[in-house]
Amino acid sequence: MNAQEPAMKALGWARTLPVASGVRAGRVWARRHLDELGWTVSAPDTADAVVLTVSELVTNAHLHARSDADLVLTWDGTCLYVSVHDSSAQAPRPREAGTDATSGRGLALIDALSDGWRARTDRSGKTVTVCFRPPTRPGGPRRA
Repeated sequence: MNAQEPAMKALGWARTLPVASGVRAGRVWARRHLDELGWTVSAPDTADAVVLTVSELVTNAHLHARSDADLVLTWDGTCLYVSVHDSSAQAPRPREAGTDATSGRGLALIDALSDGWRARTDRSGKTVTVCFRPPTRPGGPRRA
């Protein structure tokens, strides 16, 4: 690294959301950090997509894994990563939800709203990580 190159900086926040805390606590916590980044003003649609993703991933951890949700937000200057870890090693899979279904659309929503996602399993469960780029960055998503 030469003297003209800025040092790489990243910001991150982490919180465990017990099943008893509910999903709302995760949404409020994430929104507060999006406010700190300025995204609720500069990229409100993306901020809303992040909050919806937090809601979906924490709900999945609580409902399907019957597990606490370890929520981590990491901003590296290019992508805001939303990661949720739970105790189930079963990888998430998109489902085909019928028109009358009241659930089953979470991963399809995340896929449509984000710049990509992945799931990784390990000995203690799985982590789903979703990337969001602000729309003002070159090559970022083009949201209406």
